[in-house]
Amino acid sequence: MAELTLEPAAPRLRDQHDYLRLLVARIAGTAAQQMLMVALGWQVYELTASAWALGLVGLAQFLPALLFTLPAGHLVDRHDRRLMLAASLGLQALVAAVLAWGSGGGWVDARWILATSVLMGMARAVQMPSVQALTPSLVPAVLLPRAVAASSSVMQGAIVIGPALGGALYGWASSHREVLPGAQPGAVVVYGTSLVLLLSAIAGALMLRHRSTHARTAAASWESVTAGLRFIWRRKVMLGAISLDLFAVLLGGATALLPIFARDILKIGPEGMGLLRAAPAAGAVVVGLLLARRGIERHAGAWLLGAVAVFGLATIGFGLARSAAFAFVMLAVSGAADMFSVVIRQSLVQLETPEDMRGRVGAVNSVFIGASNQLGEFESGVTAALLGPVGSVLLGGFGTLAVVALWWKLFPDLARRDRLRPS
Repeated sequence: MAELTLEPAAPRLRDQHDYLRLLVARIAGTAAQQMLMVALGWQVYELTASAWALGLVGLAQFLPALLFTLPAGHLVDRHDRRLMLAASLGLQALVAAVLAWGSGGGWVDARWILATSVLMGMARAVQMPSVQALTPSLVPAVLLPRAVAASSSVMQGAIVIGPALGGALYGWASSHREVLPGAQPGAVVVYGTSLVLLLSAIAGALMLRHRSTHARTAAASWESVTAGLRFIWRRKVMLGAISLDLFAVLLGGATALLPIFARDILKIGPEGMGLLRAAPAAGAVVVGLLLARRGIERHAGAWLLGAVAVFGLATIGFGLARSAAFAFVMLAVSGAADMFSVVIRQSLVQLETPEDMRGRVGAVNSVFIGASNQLGEFESGVTAALLGPVGSVLLGGFGTLAVVALWWKLFPDLARRDRLRPS
């Protein structure tokens, strides 16, 4: 009689407890960061009424991210990734505490905001490679695309809640200026709430029971620190995917200009600005949940390029919007399209990167993607100062479409890529 053999049950994402702990910590940290950015943008525009100043906030975050991200990737591969994540969140908590104190005392001005934006850039230089390196070690490889999609959709949920709550709190508290004469109560309340959330995120990161089993990298050297760059350069599909997203974010992002659109064009105040900032995440949540249930099985390269083209079209639509509802819809469509590209890009990068290289490759990825958000904000501020906010957004949208067409020719292997993992 044939002997029956029972196959082991397929792993389930909800059973990966350390992954879920990391997810909760990221929700708190992401919501806090989004609230911080709402308060920073509105406060600096209130103080200066200058598109140039909004761009400088992005530049102040970009430069330290550019300088520190590659060394940060080496540190992440050499030290406990949980502690590196907690340290990056701790630096952001310090920023929130200083800005809450200064806004309460009435002495925070644009120079203070720019100075603390530099610290934000340094913190995020460490945070992104830490998270990207941790995630693949917390779930089986077969679950990684679903884990990326689930993480991205949940993070986008935090990006919906964070700005909306931040804008609502800022507007509500600003209407009670008599409580703190001479202070900026809207900023105080938002920064204080962000501080509480960041402290919760730090506690969550430290509660991770995971201990890295990868071999530690050698002591810092030029060869070791730049290994991630060389690794990506030799893999043209990965290079094409990352650089495509870089230029899409650099050209197509309109986030820095939302205070101008909210106050001067759509006239919807800080509460409305919070909703506009949350709109891309609202669209991304829907797509992320769909991709978590049913991943992208075929034609990954075509999906990626098509999604970035839709992102560019939605950016053009937002630039032409003259009602808050239409602006919200266009931003939501841009977020939905961006989610497709995020899931495909991150899955490609993480599935094809060995464990001992993930910190350095994640650092390069964060330079290309994360830091380009801040550089894109600077670009938006500069072009808005020259062309006006609408001209700046339209230029970015059409530029994104041009990049998609060019990348289709420059990276034919990316356009033809079928599955996320090579067969």
